[in-house]
Amino acid sequence: MTSSPEPVRRPVWSRPARGTRGPAPAHSRDEIVAAAIAMADADGIGAVSMRAVATALGTGAGSLYRYLTARDDLLDLMADQVAGELAPFPAAGGDWLDGMLLMARGQLDLYRRHPWLVEVLPRPTALGPNSLAWFDHCLAILHPVPSATTAKFEAIAMMTGVVSLFARSESAAPPPGFDGIDMTAYPHLIAAFTAPPSPRRDLFDVTVRSVLRGLLSQD
Repeated sequence: MTSSPEPVRRPVWSRPARGTRGPAPAHSRDEIVAAAIAMADADGIGAVSMRAVATALGTGAGSLYRYLTARDDLLDLMADQVAGELAPFPAAGGDWLDGMLLMARGQLDLYRRHPWLVEVLPRPTALGPNSLAWFDHCLAILHPVPSATTAKFEAIAMMTGVVSLFARSESAAPPPGFDGIDMTAYPHLIAAFTAPPSPRRDLFDVTVRSVLRGLLSQD
């Protein structure tokens, strides 16, 4: 006997801002999301729970379920709320590679302000209105590029992945050194570490441009 599939969770944006039952709301959905964002910015996403947010608002955890059905709803709303900070977007119509780099830099700055985003965004979820606006503008910038729509979607996804990787590396602890390790068996590493330093370059700029150019180049 096969089990029936779990029902698909409707995106929170397609549902009323609060349930129709129960007393009049003491807080709006926006107030709940703002409290959760402040908590995540201060203490990380692990600190955000329905109970913790309710406590911060001076209410009971059960009252939040009149606005949201699960913590995942709250995380969706938080991610899309801060995505609104990406606007205003750079104007479309110029060099598409420069425009996409500006979009990527906006993303990286957003991750720096809200480091918890790198943990929230990989979750399978629907895009909210602010995230859709950002995605739509990426396509506007890429409009002159004669690549297939699928290739453009892939390029935007890969660019976002690169941004996430840089954001994670910035917040990670530095790698351990090689003190106390006999390096004589690793001549190529010794040569690399003792070589004259290369000219500094903007690795983020180079990586984003290379990824986009490689995925959207025309033979």
